[in-house]
Amino acid sequence: MLRHLFLILFGLQILLIGVTGQDLSGLKKRVAVINFEDRSGYGHNIGTGLADMLITQLVKSGKFIVIERQELEKVLQEQSLGMSGMVTAQSAARVGKLLGVELIVTGSVTEFGQKETKIGGALGRIGIGGAISRRKARAVVDIRLVNSQTGEIVMAESAVGEATSTSLDHVRFEDIDFGNPTTWDQTILGKAARKAIEQCVRIIDRAMARIPWQGKIIKVNPDSTLYMKPGSRGGVQPGMEFVVYSPGEEIIDPDTGLSLGSEEYRVGRIRVIRDIGDGRACKAVIISGSGFKVGDLVRIR
Repeated sequence: MLRHLFLILFGLQILLIGVTGQDLSGLKKRVAVINFEDRSGYGHNIGTGLADMLITQLVKSGKFIVIERQELEKVLQEQSLGMSGMVTAQSAARVGKLLGVELIVTGSVTEFGQKETKIGGALGRIGIGGAISRRKARAVVDIRLVNSQTGEIVMAESAVGEATSTSLDHVRFEDIDFGNPTTWDQTILGKAARKAIEQCVRIIDRAMARIPWQGKIIKVNPDSTLYMKPGSRGGVQPGMEFVVYSPGEEIIDPDTGLSLGSEEYRVGRIRVIRDIGDGRACKAVIISGSGFKVGDLVRIR
């Protein structure tokens, strides 16, 4: 399994080099995670807590640029949307475009809790009577992954995590502390949640493979240079060359009122010359074309 995954990743890297003439395999795509809706009835801010766990795991993976919660909250407030996973695919896509991300993650916690069964009998050789509790914890997160450019739900899957424990009756896991993962991960609920979130990361990784990398022009100078994001934090390095497209008028389906995307026009080509803003952006020189403007899209080809 691991060998097959390695061969696939190696093949994608060779494909990128072959198509563009340069190694762009280190480019990181951007993702934003909206708080999960709690449909489990468990309470304790489970939706927010599991979304926070997912954000942490995505950052730790080193594969993505994850939008900070404060930036996401600001855009959601400006768009009169809440932080819960109840946003629609279209509204999520709108938020994704404003944030400049390729993928928006929404979803809900549909199961969260534990079941307990009693096992009676004597304990040990001395025959102390008592009951042992066998607990089984289960966490289920239904996630929907939205392509911010098209509004399409590119993947919708359930991530399931389970854990079991056998303990004396007095052992209980009541305290949930998402800010203290060391303690939280020692509980069977924490272990089940962790497994579900790790599965979410794998689902997101697969979905990202279907979405092209994209950057954005943030400033155009009169001396044939411009600034774009991301920079080195997104894997963009000096010497890399990209193609720039200008989005045209948005096309709206007259029957549904939904966006069908927009036509795009190739503007020209740029070459990155240096990093700025602690890797959040970079400076590039225009090597062909004209009419570049803020908001234009930067692509591999």
